[in-house]
Amino acid sequence: MNDNGLDYDVAIVGGGLVGASLACALSPTPLRVVVIEAVLFKSDAQPSYDERMLALSHGSKQILSTMGIWPAVAAGDATPIERIHISDRGRAGFTRLSHRDAGVEALGFVVPARVLGQVLIGQLEISQGVEVLCPGRVAGIVPGEQDIVLTVVTGGGERELRVKLAVLADGGRSPARESLGITATVHDYGQTAILTTVTPGHAHRHVAYERFTDSGPLALLPTSGNRYAVVWTTRHECVETLMNLSDQRFIAALQRRFGDRAGRLSKPGRRQAHRLTLVRVPNPVACRALAIGNAAHTIHPVSGQGFNLGVRDVAVLAEVLHGAAKQGEDIGSAVVLSCYAERRRRDTLATTLFTDGLVRLFSNTLPPVAWARDAAMVAVDVLPPVKRFLLHRTMGIAGRLPQLARGLPFE
Repeated sequence: MNDNGLDYDVAIVGGGLVGASLACALSPTPLRVVVIEAVLFKSDAQPSYDERMLALSHGSKQILSTMGIWPAVAAGDATPIERIHISDRGRAGFTRLSHRDAGVEALGFVVPARVLGQVLIGQLEISQGVEVLCPGRVAGIVPGEQDIVLTVVTGGGERELRVKLAVLADGGRSPARESLGITATVHDYGQTAILTTVTPGHAHRHVAYERFTDSGPLALLPTSGNRYAVVWTTRHECVETLMNLSDQRFIAALQRRFGDRAGRLSKPGRRQAHRLTLVRVPNPVACRALAIGNAAHTIHPVSGQGFNLGVRDVAVLAEVLHGAAKQGEDIGSAVVLSCYAERRRRDTLATTLFTDGLVRLFSNTLPPVAWARDAAMVAVDVLPPVKRFLLHRTMGIAGRLPQLARGLPFE
């Protein structure tokens, strides 16, 4: 406990990829941070550190590089995405995006969540000013004028922590968010994402595919070992059938749905199914608390924007808190939290509308709508200004960039 009676400056509720990233981003600052995570990091039940593949945007790679953790991630298992082919199943429209159009080495990278998680854990273990309570469960949160009190249950019993700010990074169903009365609206897309891996018939050449179908988008992301990570979005009523198919019949169904651009697909990996919802939090701020990552916005996986949006939350929040602390301001004050919320509002809204709009647009089978979107895809493909706009959005470099995204570490 420090001189003003606080146990820590910042408590991060949730030690998943976003929560751990924030702790790493804050580690160079004078702020004292505690991460509270209910599930052991090396447990198979830890939802963030599994075999799912993350499509990290160019902007997220820049943020992780400035934080000093990208070299370890790249050395672990990071496959560059050099080109993206976007198409509409059964129709002529398509768009091609290339790293050469953007003047970068890669539009993004495909990284196993497990690899990024291991790197973050390793960084937390050597970070000064960061303590991890794991397993630790938040049983109560009581905000006050000068601090916020968290009741945490650990293996050693129950303890109270007094902090200036509580950051809620405990997922889309965030119990902490609900306990503080931060309201969220939830929309069920009526779709489930089936995740697996496959081997293409020829070298993937670092090309990613996003194919829109009448049941939802289907993405193939290049990974190491000449494999593709598959994100197959389908209607809820089709999931059980697809999950129970033999490998041979499953790969045949996937081939019919995707086509032959990647050659003959084979060797499907283990399948996982994740129900897709849109969670919107109009105001992620409460008294001395705020929500980030999926606790503040859960979006459709189309175009792979979800985790990248959370990484930008981390970069902006770390910058705002570092700046406030340098100026001697109360980091949990309404003024500071409002500053963060205002800086994140435009990007969060734009990314949510972008992903939700894509799903709704390509789910519409009316001929005039289909013709219009085909024309739009051709326009993106041949008009450089339009292509540049789409590239900036998908690469996570649109609008005002946070300090970490510009390669400027905290001093």
